[in-house]
Amino acid sequence: MAKAVDKAYHTVRERIVRGVYPASSRITEQEVAAVAGVSRTPVREALRKLHAEGLLEFVPHQGAIVTEWTHEDRDDVYELRAMLEAYGAARAARRITAEGIAELRQLAEDQYHETLAKPEGYLERVGHLNSHFHRRIHEFAGSPRLVSALHSLIEAPLMLKTFTTYQDEDLIRSASHHLEIVRALEARDGDWSSALMRSHILGARGTLVV
Repeated sequence: MAKAVDKAYHTVRERIVRGVYPASSRITEQEVAAVAGVSRTPVREALRKLHAEGLLEFVPHQGAIVTEWTHEDRDDVYELRAMLEAYGAARAARRITAEGIAELRQLAEDQYHETLAKPEGYLERVGHLNSHFHRRIHEFAGSPRLVSALHSLIEAPLMLKTFTTYQDEDLIRSASHHLEIVRALEARDGDWSSALMRSHILGARGTLVV
């Protein structure tokens, strides 16, 4: 049952992120069951999970509808991320191991090199490297509550699609920020790490506004 729920969940989530299920579109249990190759029971559980993460809304007499993101939603998400991720970076600076620093540096360098080389499919890889980098900092902060609070924010379709709107200079600046954040974490400087992370998140919001 759990595997079937996960399969249905990832099927729907991926289709939302890719735009197969656009904002305000209706998703039926029958369609998901057919696409995912599972019964309707695990599909219901998967849709409830996606609703809890803010990706779906349940509308009377219509069912599951893909959440539409407004400008206000975007600003709210970035403000919350700026506050919470800055706090997480400060905590991580006090707790991260040498192995953790090495892992983050590799992720940051991989993102930077992908951004400069721009091989085929690089934007998708940059998006995944970016998400992984941020998730690992959340985990290194050592606060399960923080990880839970940030999960739906950093994994929202709005965030995962961000890089498709970036210009080359925006991508390079974002990757450079990650390298600098690693240096601050390595220095065990919580204030520096926090300030860099807040600036990084708000800079990403500013890129979308321009």
